[in-house]
Order: sequence, then structure tokens, then C-alpha cells
Amino acid sequence: MSGKNIMITGASSGFGMAAARIFAVTDNRLILAARRKDALLKLSDELVCHVPVHIAVLDVRDNESVKACVAELPLEFSEIDLLVNNAGLALGLEPAHQALLEDWEIMIDTNIKGLIYCTRAVLPGMVERNRGHIINIGSTAGAWPYPGGNVYGGTKAFVEQFTRNLRTDLLGTRVRATCIAPGMAETEFSNVRFKGDQQMADKVYKGTEPLTAEDIAEMIKWVSDRPEHVNINHIELMTIHQSWNHFAVHRE
Repeated sequence: MSGKNIMITGASSGFGMAAARIFAVTDNRLILAARRKDALLKLSDELVCHVPVHIAVLDVRDNESVKACVAELPLEFSEIDLLVNNAGLALGLEPAHQALLEDWEIMIDTNIKGLIYCTRAVLPGMVERNRGHIINIGSTAGAWPYPGGNVYGGTKAFVEQFTRNLRTDLLGTRVRATCIAPGMAETEFSNVRFKGDQQMADKVYKGTEPLTAEDIAEMIKWVSDRPEHVNINHIELMTIHQSWNHFAVHRE
């Protein structure tokens, strides 16, 4: 992919930052959206010598802000060719009866509502131009449950099914939709999940070789680089240190 307008949410760290860097090596224009202005400015300073960059300080949970962000893009950035819906998070690992309702609400507002707000703001223009691609970042948690994954897994299951339904709605157009579902990947994800407890976050990856942000960015780039008549519907990837477990049986 080159010469395209690419919007990446959650671009201030992790998968989003790595994707911004990998797309900056070709002749693209990047729209980098996230809540942390300082991190966006730092990334922009790094990349602007390679490609034009527009930063948007944006909380995807605020629909009015999302609509304004897309509507007010500078002219040269306004026709978005690729939207990477990457903004998302997990909070807590407690069982459902002990989890904080506030954490559940934040995950729903970010992982579901934020994703649909961004998609709805960008998609009509893609359909009108009859070109474009939406890549939604899901998770293996959307297909495979684990203790404490309750609402986080539910939000990522939504991402998978929403992407499939996008494909059915977009049939007859040349707009593509893809869900990429990573497994264990070492970014700020676990630090955020455990609310800054780095010791707890480190335990998640201890003794393993997890996926990296760059691994996921390369997958995003590969999917977007397929010929325009090829739609990759869904990709699930894990480190070789991760797999599914047997059925759980509790015995008295």
C-alpha cells in the first residue's frame, strides 16, 4: 500500500504505533488518533520526515468528537483509504461476580462503541468512492474463553461478528473488511489491564516468547497489501507458546 490515507486509532502505543511506523516507509499520509497528545506529537516528529502526518487527540468513546475529527480533516487527508480500528483495552482479571462494573463499562465503551463510532464516521465516504478497507483489531479472546476474560472476551466477540456483518453489507462494493485477532502479545496491554502494576503484567509473559507489536503491524500491512479484489476475512494468530486448553471439569 502506498499513496493512501491511513487512519489508525490507538496510535500512541502498541499495535497502533507499530502500524504507523510500518506504513511510514511508503508514500502514504497518516492520520494518527489517540488520547495522549504528548505521545502522538513524539511519534509525529519521528515519522513526519518520511510521510505527511496529521494527529488527532481523540477519545473514541465520544461519538461527537469522532464525527468532528473525520469531518474536519485537512483536505489532503480527508479521503480515508484504510481505517485501522485498533483502540481498545482490557481491565481487570477478576471473575464476573467480583469484577468492577466501571471496568466493564469502559471496555464496552471503548472496544465496541468506539469501534462502531469510527467505522460509521468513515464508512459512508468509502462506499461513495467505492474503495477502502477497514481492519478491526479483535483478539483470540473473542473466540476462546478464559477465566477473568468475561466482558473483554465479549467485546472482542462483537468485533469479530461486526466485521463479518460489514462484509455482508458491503457486498457489491469494493470496500473491504478484515478482523485480525492476536493472541498473547507483549505491549502496554497487560500494564493497562492491571492498572499500572508492572509486576503483575510481567507475570503474563514470564517464560514465554509472546507476539510483539511489530508482528501485528506486519500482519496489518500484509492484509492491506493484498490485491483490491482479495478480502482477508479473518486472521487469528498466536505465539507458539500459546494454544487452547482442554475442557475444564470441576470434581467434588
